[in-house]
Amino acid sequence: MSGIQGALPPLTAEEAAHSERLIAVIRDTIDAAGGWISFEQYMELALYAPGLGYYSAGSRKLGAAGDFVTAPEISPLFGRTLAVQCEEILASLGPVDLLEFGAGTGVMAADLLTELAERGCMPHRYLIVEVSADLRERQCATLRARLGEWAEQHVEWLDRPPRGFTGIVLANELLDAFPVERFRIRGDTANSLGVTWQLGRLDWSEARATDRSLSAVRTIETALKRPLPDGYTSEWSPRLAPWIATLAGSMERGVVLLIDYGLPRAQYYRPDRSDGTLLCHFRHHFHPDPFIHVGLQDIGAWVDFTAVADAAVTAGFRVAGFATQAHFLIGNGIEKLLGAIPTSDLEGRLQVARQAMMLTLPADMGERFKVIGLTKGYDAPLAGFSVRDLAATL
Repeated sequence: MSGIQGALPPLTAEEAAHSERLIAVIRDTIDAAGGWISFEQYMELALYAPGLGYYSAGSRKLGAAGDFVTAPEISPLFGRTLAVQCEEILASLGPVDLLEFGAGTGVMAADLLTELAERGCMPHRYLIVEVSADLRERQCATLRARLGEWAEQHVEWLDRPPRGFTGIVLANELLDAFPVERFRIRGDTANSLGVTWQLGRLDWSEARATDRSLSAVRTIETALKRPLPDGYTSEWSPRLAPWIATLAGSMERGVVLLIDYGLPRAQYYRPDRSDGTLLCHFRHHFHPDPFIHVGLQDIGAWVDFTAVADAAVTAGFRVAGFATQAHFLIGNGIEKLLGAIPTSDLEGRLQVARQAMMLTLPADMGERFKVIGLTKGYDAPLAGFSVRDLAATL
């Protein structure tokens, strides 16, 4: 732990005090629970504790001055290419609403809507579900600066998806931030890997798995057609299926596009991936320790896209396609948009080309990030899955 912490940028006195306040809340929660809490509960507090959690406090999270950079922050090509897919859907559904979960700084929405405006294919409304008050303010400022009066009249922020929704649902890097349960295989059973307070600091601690966690592990092993080896440590997302079920229940008709880093289950739980996929982000440094810089760093886990597909089908969705981010963007003509971006000099053209490479090359985001399409009452093919559809791997 100390090696990792020493390699990270130092905290200011104010940041350290903020983290200590959240640690005190977590420690009180652990004490009230008898000395142990699940990692899911810990991750919930670290990310979402009111006023103190990473997504609830006001620190800058995205972009060069934040902790990590998302695809929309890398290049407007991302949002503009996504707009091509939205245009195809809107042409079939009509001028319905777009709903985005976790809109970050609002850059993706602004780029997407700018492209749709140029194509004469605007949605009726652009709705945003956002838990962070700080990010809501940034989204509002970005969209009003970029879209002016249209944003004031047609962009709305919600606490939950509206009932009877017809339209397009978008979520980029949302599912990885759902609090996960961690487990460790012990012989022919599994323990829950939770959090305790020992020797003056937060630390891992095993406890007997709940029936819910044990059932989740058995489901994974059944799907893999093999037991996980002794000592194998990983995670599963207990909030994923309920979230998808709620979304399906609120949706009348339309298309859902979920974009995140992740894998099909057979690759996610490979024997050599024996310590899970938990990843923390702090000022563009990636590391596996969730117990340092508490409340100041992002904590995420890779997405099991097979679990997404299973939950979606159970909830009444149809899986319309599954692709790498690169294939999805190519299917929607990113190369045409690349050529259409006005640049006045060689350096500008090179910069745009570099951005496109970051979005599509396997060594960058192209293969690590995936896109899954879910539909309800919508059977037309989606261009994003026309180049290569990997749904058979789910």
